[in-house]
Amino acid sequence: MPWFVWLLAAAALGAAEFFTLTLVLGLLAGAALVAAVVAGVGVGLLGQLLALGAAAAAGLLLVRPVALRQMAQPSLSHEGTDALIGRRAEVVREVTATHGLIKLSGEEWTARSLDESLVIPVGALVDVMEIDGATAIVYPRELLP
Repeated sequence: MPWFVWLLAAAALGAAEFFTLTLVLGLLAGAALVAAVVAGVGVGLLGQLLALGAAAAAGLLLVRPVALRQMAQPSLSHEGTDALIGRRAEVVREVTATHGLIKLSGEEWTARSLDESLVIPVGALVDVMEIDGATAIVYPRELLP
């Protein structure tokens, strides 16, 4: 019944990985599963330990660096207010450095001009440069005369 011991070890390591999220214990759990399969086939303890070591080394040296690189990449999709940055909007009420109103993605948003000296007239098209709370910071698409 050595395969059952390896299976218990894999379950314990998997549970520990769930709480730590280090990617190390999960890979060791996978290696313990490999050892359980090898034990289930009838290979002796030395073969089980060799299978455990080979699977753990392969996981830690090959899989973990790739997984960490993938996790460090920024998300390709933007959510919430981040998705509004870079969008085009239309000025509904004159936008200055302190106040204004724009139509952005079908909704009206309070707005301020990025350049404090600009006054953006009604009907002008603007780009959303950032979102500050519930206020869009905008800059005109074309420089005003």
